[in-house]
Amino acid sequence: MTIPAPDKIKVLWFLPTHGDSRYLGTSEGGRAVNLPYLRQIAQAADSLGYYGVLLPTGRSCEDSWVVAAALASQTEKLRFLVAVRPGLQSPTLAARMTATLDRLSNGRLLINVVTGGDPVENAGDGIHLSHAERYEVTQEFLDIYKSLLAGQTVNYESKHFRIVDGKLLFAPLQPAGPQLYFGGSSDAANVVAAKQVDKYLTWGEPPALVRDKIESVRRLAEAEGRDVSFGIRLHVIVRETEAEAWEAADRLISKLDDATIAKAQETFSRMDSVGQRRMAELHGGRRDKLEISPNLWAGVGLVRGGAGTALVGDAETVAERIDEYRRIGIDTFIMSGYPHLEEAYSFGERVLPLLPLDHPLPQTSHVANMGPFGETVGNDYRPAAKPRPVLVTGG
Repeated sequence: MTIPAPDKIKVLWFLPTHGDSRYLGTSEGGRAVNLPYLRQIAQAADSLGYYGVLLPTGRSCEDSWVVAAALASQTEKLRFLVAVRPGLQSPTLAARMTATLDRLSNGRLLINVVTGGDPVENAGDGIHLSHAERYEVTQEFLDIYKSLLAGQTVNYESKHFRIVDGKLLFAPLQPAGPQLYFGGSSDAANVVAAKQVDKYLTWGEPPALVRDKIESVRRLAEAEGRDVSFGIRLHVIVRETEAEAWEAADRLISKLDDATIAKAQETFSRMDSVGQRRMAELHGGRRDKLEISPNLWAGVGLVRGGAGTALVGDAETVAERIDEYRRIGIDTFIMSGYPHLEEAYSFGERVLPLLPLDHPLPQTSHVANMGPFGETVGNDYRPAAKPRPVLVTGG
């Protein structure tokens, strides 16, 4: 199966509501994640031209809905990718929350459907369902949730839900509600993606493995008479040179000891998430085989759950690696890096201008200082303008 390559892509950043640092797996270099800091990251992403930001979910994070509501009025164009949790929220309550935040943000809400892959955390939230049952709940939840957002009155009885005369009195701003994102690597997840969602997300595996996943979902969606688009979740370390980028990658895990890695990997092993298992298999908990594909580094996954790989290199190299994923059908990239404020600027200033974006980068024609931009040299003259190369994409 040949999946058409999108002409343009969207790029989102990440709000680290679970913590941020200069070093992984240690409190050294740790940074307080409070509203002023999250506001800095969100406003940086807004001003740099990112399409939106992903807010993570789970007991390790500040609540994504509350954070998004706090930041929506502090930003202008930035979209907020916020999680609904089938089994943890009722579909009717989730629909009301969605409609409200969509209106209050002036249509800047995106929805990430998260089924949950840690049985221990799920039990702490009162969810005692098997992997298969969680996806049954997700399927039924989305039937109800999508119908409510589309303006329908819902009467629905199934294995897990009984809804009588469910309705929204206040509709979302976006017709039929925000776009639905969803990630999962199991067969059950792929069925949900094919039947229900707009965009299927994968974590950053090597391109050949990503191609296999999206081809599988595309076939299932076509059998349902639906079209699904595709996104990927990656970290990034971009510097002036490749050597500097790899030094930064090594530095990120330089405070990480073997006992911390082993403890983290033990925690991940208890999860029934197929995606988490695939992330762990990329590195096997070992430090010596972390470049798993050209410029794709698995060091983040030694201690961080979920997305565990980073693109590492200079701007042109990172842009080309991103384009490899575009050429196999990925049209949305959700990026992050440590610390998230500094890396948002590093990637935003160096790489975003090289990419075929379908959302505009900030224009500077309205400001008094018309450029070229940079510090005045010797208090006397402006630096010369230097054009940046633009990535030429293939078919």
